[in-house]
Amino acid sequence: MKKSWGFLLVLGLITLIAAGNLFAAAQRQAADGGWQPNKPIHIIVPWGAGGSTDQITRVTAAELEKALGVRIVIDNQPGASGSTGTKNCMDAVKDGYTWTAGAAVDLATYQTTGMLQTNIKNDWDIFLTVGNVGVIGVNADSKYQTFDQLLADFKANPGQIGVATAGQTSSGHVNIEMVRKYTGIDYKHVTYDGGNPAVTAVVAGEVLVTPQLAVEQANMIRGGKIRPLAVLAETDLDLDGYGKIPSVKQWIPDFKLGPNYFGIFIPRGVPREVIDTLNKVWTEKIVSSQEIQRYAKENGAVFAPASGAAAQNQAYEFYQPVAWLYYEAGKAVVSPDTVGIPRP
Repeated sequence: MKKSWGFLLVLGLITLIAAGNLFAAAQRQAADGGWQPNKPIHIIVPWGAGGSTDQITRVTAAELEKALGVRIVIDNQPGASGSTGTKNCMDAVKDGYTWTAGAAVDLATYQTTGMLQTNIKNDWDIFLTVGNVGVIGVNADSKYQTFDQLLADFKANPGQIGVATAGQTSSGHVNIEMVRKYTGIDYKHVTYDGGNPAVTAVVAGEVLVTPQLAVEQANMIRGGKIRPLAVLAETDLDLDGYGKIPSVKQWIPDFKLGPNYFGIFIPRGVPREVIDTLNKVWTEKIVSSQEIQRYAKENGAVFAPASGAAAQNQAYEFYQPVAWLYYEAGKAVVSPDTVGIPRP
């Protein structure tokens, strides 16, 4: 019996030493960037579970856990087109342990639309992962076989055809507003607390159309529940497991809209070593992440990691025209040029 207890004690010590070595290795890896997180990091996802922000944030969080050596907790806080969760991140203690996530365009246009007084360039460090493109999708049982058929119906029934999006200023809302800008259509806006609920509503037949992102519709497209009519991009989209979705430029030759960049956002005021560490992780780990590349390929997204000034410049390419789109559509309370976004 004594021998047995002795063996168990030695085994226990070996296990503890091994665990300690693993933790120390993770801490050394984090320490290389100057910051050693010693408790879980919380990322507020200001949209519902299953949507575009939630999807890529969870994939990225798993990669960051390996690089930083701590657990990362995802906290979904949907509401007010993402501004509720973003505001909660802004109000949190600036110790580096509370971040948020989403589309850079949302963060950049809150000030223009009057939803939040925050400036993406002055108030945030942003870390981008993927660029997303929108798809005009309809219920698979609907009569619409091509995008021009849907356009004709929009024009014949202005303001009557329901369009499901994740709310004001969401990616889906941006997408349908861009279509409206180029075609003059009008529509009935039906909002949900996230891209996934909006897509689910179309599958259920509550609403006929959604312009949400390809990553949110991909599984339903592959499953034959949603029929994709057009991708809102310069070129066709070859979706894994489905095939080609034609570019909207086939019907609207002048259409211009680049990828909508998503990532993780950290408010200014946190210790500088937090940002330095994240920049190092992005340049050394995220830019070569096979998991994020796989996610992008399978879901029709663009693999586009960036941090620092490069991320700000990348995001600006998309949010500048969108901010002015809102202003020209009467959906902004101040002119974008008054908050540092000059007219394109």
